[in-house]
Amino acid sequence: MTLPFGLPELQFIWFSAFVALLAGYAILDGFDLGVGMLHPFVKGDKERRLMLNSIGPVWDGNEVWLVTAGGALFAGFPAVYATFCSAFYIPIMALLAGLIFRAVAIEFRSKQPMAWWRWTWDVAFSVASFVIAFGLGVVMGNIIRGIPLDAYGEHTGRFVDMLHPYALLVGVMTVTLFVMHGAIYALMKTEGPLHERLRDWINPAIICFIICYASTTMATLIYHPHMTDAIKERPIFFFIALGNMLAIANIPREVHMGRDGHAFISSCFCVLFLLALFGVGTYPVVLRAVNDPAALSLTIFNSSSSELTLKILLLMAVVGIPMVLAYTVSIYWIFRGKVKLDKHSY
Repeated sequence: MTLPFGLPELQFIWFSAFVALLAGYAILDGFDLGVGMLHPFVKGDKERRLMLNSIGPVWDGNEVWLVTAGGALFAGFPAVYATFCSAFYIPIMALLAGLIFRAVAIEFRSKQPMAWWRWTWDVAFSVASFVIAFGLGVVMGNIIRGIPLDAYGEHTGRFVDMLHPYALLVGVMTVTLFVMHGAIYALMKTEGPLHERLRDWINPAIICFIICYASTTMATLIYHPHMTDAIKERPIFFFIALGNMLAIANIPREVHMGRDGHAFISSCFCVLFLLALFGVGTYPVVLRAVNDPAALSLTIFNSSSSELTLKILLLMAVVGIPMVLAYTVSIYWIFRGKVKLDKHSY
């Protein structure tokens, strides 16, 4: 089979696919992380079990999107993958530790009835969720700002240099985004007193996110104006930012009207538009060299695999991605509706 694409088109397709996979992970695992961060604040063991079982059938499948995004980066842009894993070694290890402890906490919590046992794993679950969310935000902030690279594309900075105010701000914004997303998902999946308590949490969560989002936007416009170059050159991209604002504004309206599913869809679009803005703002750069952006940055054009490799990978993706989508849709359809506790629950 011959594909009607040249190398530049294939590079653009794989960059778009990578951003789309990141968006899929942020949408799906984002509410898992939000539920995890809210988990200790609900009342009693029964409500914590309800929170846990709201994500129980889907949390592990949601992580597939992160693995797939990593695979797409490795296959499509191996030079970027090598530099990224070297530069962000400590954040990646923290992310993996968070993923491991979160999985262990979910599985181990219900193995013993003692209160201290369950509370220990509740704390581990919540802390791991926070570490993952905050770490992802810090990494995204550094990708936007850029990291020091040499002529060979190798990272020359230190880990402490990554903990600058802008990256920390993006980390906090990511935490508030996922808390809002998770609260809306839990609202959609629960009923009774927990449902009403979560309803009271939605507006404060939205306000916290809006404050962090506005602060991050102002910091980006002031200190990293290169993220707006594409919007200035192609004003049509402004509709992504407009769509994001409308999605955020629609959430409290849908919650007030009792349409929790519609509120969750709006929250999903909010996450999607944020990742779209990230992709538009960074394109065609994947890893920006803060010391010399024009000469040393790793772009989709100077760090991609060969044309033949990208063509083969695209054929594999055409087969594989629909299978992942079909699996995801089927699982959410099977476990639709309000969560109930039974003998098989966590």
